[in-house]
Amino acid sequence: MRVFRKAQYLSALLCYVLVGSATPLSAQGAAAPFSHELVQRTASELAKKPYEAPATDAAKATKDLDYDQFRQIRFRRERTIWRGENLNFELQVLPTGWLFKTPIEINLVDAGNVRPLSPDNAYFDLGPLAGKLPPETRLGFSGFRLTGPLNRLDLFDEIIVFQGASYFRALSRGQIYGLSARGLALNVGKSDGEEFPLFRRFWIEKPPAGAAKIVIHALLDSPSVTGAYRFEVTPGWPTAIDVQTTLYPRRDLSDVGIAPMTSMFLFSPINRSRISDFRPAVHDSDGLAILNGWGEHIWRPLNNPRRLQTSDFLDRNPKGFGLIQRLRSFAGFQDLEADYERRPSAWVEPREEWGSGAVELFEIPSEEEIHDNIVAYWKPAQALTAGTAHSFNYKLAWPDDVPRSWPGAYVFATRAGLIAGPQRKAGVVQFVVDFKGFVSPPASELPFARVEASHGALSAPVVQTNPEIDGLRVSFAFDPKGAATSELRLLLQANDNPVSETWLYRWTKD
Repeated sequence: MRVFRKAQYLSALLCYVLVGSATPLSAQGAAAPFSHELVQRTASELAKKPYEAPATDAAKATKDLDYDQFRQIRFRRERTIWRGENLNFELQVLPTGWLFKTPIEINLVDAGNVRPLSPDNAYFDLGPLAGKLPPETRLGFSGFRLTGPLNRLDLFDEIIVFQGASYFRALSRGQIYGLSARGLALNVGKSDGEEFPLFRRFWIEKPPAGAAKIVIHALLDSPSVTGAYRFEVTPGWPTAIDVQTTLYPRRDLSDVGIAPMTSMFLFSPINRSRISDFRPAVHDSDGLAILNGWGEHIWRPLNNPRRLQTSDFLDRNPKGFGLIQRLRSFAGFQDLEADYERRPSAWVEPREEWGSGAVELFEIPSEEEIHDNIVAYWKPAQALTAGTAHSFNYKLAWPDDVPRSWPGAYVFATRAGLIAGPQRKAGVVQFVVDFKGFVSPPASELPFARVEASHGALSAPVVQTNPEIDGLRVSFAFDPKGAATSELRLLLQANDNPVSETWLYRWTKD
């Protein structure tokens, strides 16, 4: 059972390492009503100054907490903000402590007026800390969560939570938490270390009675960049967030990730050679999906390699991309506690043209499901120059799968293994790819499977109907011929036109 995520650890730890004696950012004056332009001006002015790391929580008793002790600090429901006001949203704050040592500022906005929330231990049931903190000690805020009638009209469930660096997670109806999104990714996978920007200050707008959405503003800061963010959150099926981002680099940014998301993939039927587990699969996401600027639908199954792997999917003006949990049956996981089949996917749709760049995928070796080892984002081809504002606006949805916008087939499952029986040959791998999403045609009208490999040799693909899923199955053998790696590609065609997603996979020797 997972208790902790690698991404949360890294983000919280970095905030701890970067701390200094700098004082918190000064509060804005109340002369003018609040607006998002105020956040943009604040970020722009902040970018002109040297970076000052935020101070950590000064309470030693909270800094020394272990995970189990931190978990025992609970928010008091009676202190829920907006409780009893007959709104569709309620707000709960999260304490500092354990790895979340850096306090953030939280402001409430009501009719343009800003009211800062002050740290107050009365928000929390302190559990083992009760009576042990000095009377003057106040727990800071490490984040917050918003709740609402997501699944039932008479019950307020969590909708979205912000905590740790620029991480946030959201839920749609019927889901449980899985992958995370981030405000920004910097220097992922670089030898000199990743930089984790921090949402230092939030402004949360009080929604009107009956409102179906809520607006959150955030100020991002790090040694390399500042940013102004606006999140318009609409819960439901799926929950969707309209994200407006304006970045103000302190220096030129060449390794920047826009709309980043972080997930976990341990194994699936495609590759579990080094995993001994009673479960057939363990992952929060099983594929990267892309709808590129040329209208091609791409499906790339995820992998848990022995060495760090990076894949760049070059594009211009992408129409969408995301990390997807396509496997949706309990039988596919056989885990009574984790409920992986209920984990959300995340799908990004740019609101304007983003130009040239690439969807970049990082697959990090992992031996345990407690670690987030998958990262994906959009990387612009050109560096973001210092002294200039850079805007990226997009819709971030949390569906079960990629939104269906065309009648083509989609990859339902991928399996791989050594060929069994008398046809077995050392090193030759059998791939089986199932497609679903259209009515199975008669055998005389089956589509043509086009299979390619950058290295090695392929057998002629076999296309069959698969009545178990009302779809098609394509199988082929791959002989690496001594190659250490090969990029595989599969596409179903009819009359030379694509009728399926493009299946991509990177095969590696070990």
